[in-house]
Amino acid sequence: MRFRNLIFGLLMALGLSPVALAQSFAKYSDEFPETVKAMYHIPVAMRDGIELATDVYLPKEGGTYPTLLIRDIYTNGSAAGRQKYAKFATSNGYALVFQSVRGRYDSDGKWYPYFQEINDGDDTLSWIAEQTWSDGKVGMFGSSYLASVQWLAAVNRNPALVAIAPAVSPGNYYRDVAYPGGAFSLLSRASWGIGLVGSKTNMSFPVDWVKEIKHLPLDTLAESVGFNVKHFQDWIDHPSDDAYWKPLNLEARANEMAVPAMNIGGWYDVFLRSTIGSYKTMTEEAATETARKGQRLVIGPWPHGWNQQTKIGDMQLGDNSLIDAPEMLLEWFNYWMKGDAKPSSLKEDEAPVRIYVMGENVWRDEQEWPLARTTYRPFYIHADSTLSTEASTAKSASMKYDYDPADPVPTLGGNIMSAKLRGPFDQKPLDGREDILRFVTEPFTQATEITGPISAEIYASSSAPDTDFMAKLIIVKPDGSALNLVDGVIRARYREGFDKPKLIEPGKVYKYEIDMWATSYKLSPGDRIRIDITSSNFPRLARNLNTGADFAKTSEMKIANQTIHMSKKYPSKIVLPIVP
Repeated sequence: MRFRNLIFGLLMALGLSPVALAQSFAKYSDEFPETVKAMYHIPVAMRDGIELATDVYLPKEGGTYPTLLIRDIYTNGSAAGRQKYAKFATSNGYALVFQSVRGRYDSDGKWYPYFQEINDGDDTLSWIAEQTWSDGKVGMFGSSYLASVQWLAAVNRNPALVAIAPAVSPGNYYRDVAYPGGAFSLLSRASWGIGLVGSKTNMSFPVDWVKEIKHLPLDTLAESVGFNVKHFQDWIDHPSDDAYWKPLNLEARANEMAVPAMNIGGWYDVFLRSTIGSYKTMTEEAATETARKGQRLVIGPWPHGWNQQTKIGDMQLGDNSLIDAPEMLLEWFNYWMKGDAKPSSLKEDEAPVRIYVMGENVWRDEQEWPLARTTYRPFYIHADSTLSTEASTAKSASMKYDYDPADPVPTLGGNIMSAKLRGPFDQKPLDGREDILRFVTEPFTQATEITGPISAEIYASSSAPDTDFMAKLIIVKPDGSALNLVDGVIRARYREGFDKPKLIEPGKVYKYEIDMWATSYKLSPGDRIRIDITSSNFPRLARNLNTGADFAKTSEMKIANQTIHMSKKYPSKIVLPIVP
């Protein structure tokens, strides 16, 4: 049984939405078998005495079992989707432990995201290992926050944790969750951090987050819509990568972890950078050889909510993008937890990486990431709005635009949580905006694959002491449609490091390096590449108000006069990974 079958099972088994769960766990919709024993709301004490509500499902009375653990913030375990997890586990010889994390639903304590999961996850693993029904081996699976708790629990290297399968999970909480490129991830942090998990249970108060987050200053945003949420205030009070974020930089803590992991992400997922980062750092730095060799990476054509149909945004995918084989999840855990035969994905001659190549719409196995055969080709921007592999020979060349925070470029697609905005969208609705510079290639004459990490190097000056610069990679089809692939941002004050804020000198030219994460797309003959450069992406990212003031503390705005330089001296470009 090949790696692709294992992966197909894992991906849909870990789906985030009820639709995905219905697809992937359809066979587990019936009633529990009479042999299953359920114990609800067991108070499990943490090291500080706080008790967490924990449900246990056993395949039958008596005996010992390996355990699958779910630690959740979104339900108390009674939801149909979570019940399917229990039926899935018990039907296949596993106990399932479902726990509401500290401060959520029926668990005691004060809710505060992320930090508390390190010790609470460790304590829960130890508790499971001590139970008479446990054989001492625990695996964890789940997506998004349910994936975060897996990595956070792994930091303490609890011997009970033998394998995990985190899907669409952050790994560097400053750079992925809160401040990509140094710009605050406003829509997701507000709608999730305040509106969804700002209390003990998920809230559904009538707040239009797209409209309401226009409020300034940002440090009174929660109050303006009627909330007082400490973790949100802490996030906006730490706009630099300082000591607050250090415990949550799990990429930097790979040498503290020793757990095999199936790392699963999506090209349009908000946490794509960390899915790749976790795989890379764990393969290189994990504490044991078993863990280093036990990492696998799978990236499909999904946003954060997983793919539930063959069309995402405005991009039509192949029928093979719909995958539903949850039984293959068992192959991963059965090997690590039951001693079953080694799955093909762990054999020396099998590829540890599997990616979906959009455009061509095929799955492909690879031996490493990034691909060793990649050629990194620069494409330079020119003052005639062209984009080409030829560097400029001009002594002086530039283009200008004005960025007005009162009229920011609206978010249209990309790696974002919002179900309405995420994924690939035709960029035509933004065509009339004069605060976007667009540079496009000639049509490609042959099929060309772009797979791997993407970056932009922009030389720019501004009239402001602080501002943002953003780059977006777009595929222009022969019919004129323009679909976004990836984008990135850098806040000017963080050009020298996210822990080193330093304002810029107005009028001075600086080099800005923009991490645009990664993608995989095969261009067809006739397709063109376009790069858009601008200074806002709202409400996905908080607006830079261009004043140089401390973040979130002011309502004052200024228009920034931006100049993008593209001469021989200042060769602004995007670097694309071309796969032969």
